[in-house]
Amino acid sequence: MTTTSKALLLTAALLFTACTDTSGPTGVDTASSVRPLASSKQSDFTLLANAAVTCTDGTITGDVGTFAAAPVGAVTLSNCPLTGQVRIGDGTAIAAYGSFLSRYSAMAPTVSTSCTVLSGTLSGVTLTPGTYCFPAAATLTGTLTLNGPANGEWLFYVGTVGTGALTGTNFNIVLTNGARACNVTWWVAEAVTMTTSAFVGEILAGAAITFTGGSFFGDAYSRAGITVTGTAVTGCEGSSNPAPTPAPKNGCNQGVGNGPEGCDPGKSNRNRATNDEAGGVPGTPGRKRGA
Repeated sequence: MTTTSKALLLTAALLFTACTDTSGPTGVDTASSVRPLASSKQSDFTLLANAAVTCTDGTITGDVGTFAAAPVGAVTLSNCPLTGQVRIGDGTAIAAYGSFLSRYSAMAPTVSTSCTVLSGTLSGVTLTPGTYCFPAAATLTGTLTLNGPANGEWLFYVGTVGTGALTGTNFNIVLTNGARACNVTWWVAEAVTMTTSAFVGEILAGAAITFTGGSFFGDAYSRAGITVTGTAVTGCEGSSNPAPTPAPKNGCNQGVGNGPEGCDPGKSNRNRATNDEAGGVPGTPGRKRGA
């Protein structure tokens, strides 16, 4: 595809998006414009970047693409199984990237943006559906809980004053009461860097996106490049969009008669597989041989 053809395709994509945009003048003054449902997503890409996408020792479920053609645009997979298609600078990727740029611009915060201002690491915080913002950079760690319902939507702005990166280290998002990962949107003015984190949502980033370790459930769009190292990436499209599976129990109550607990505390009960799973009477630990 020639440079001229690519430019025409991108221009057409931008014009189409602009003509069909139903948000208000600022793009952020109505609930429907700032918190789009997962069903309104504008592309099927799990990872979409302006330039290169690189994955090493990770996994990707979903399609991956770049706006730029080779060699600037490239998808490099090293020990990184991919379930999906690779699109480098083709018409589908160009149109999707154009839609992303239009959406990113339309959703940009303004002085009239209404949101709940956040600060700190968000460790131990529980948030119900709504619009939240960090005026500048956000550095997150610990566990953030998003409390449903299933049709609840969360929009996070990072860098409402015009600059600000999103950084997470050992940062985990827990979804409760039916909350859905792909009903979470992160609009970020600059770069996104997640390290050994369990992150969820749709990322709209103004600069590069980097995942190292941990997991990511959602879709990521970058105006620069995307780098994945040792991260399990699962896209929204083609999935049932569940909450991430909770970690298994690390231990159980070993008392007799507590009922099944889904784990094996040992075999101190004679001739029984475990202490609890077969029942028993509290106060009489152990059973007679053959009982």
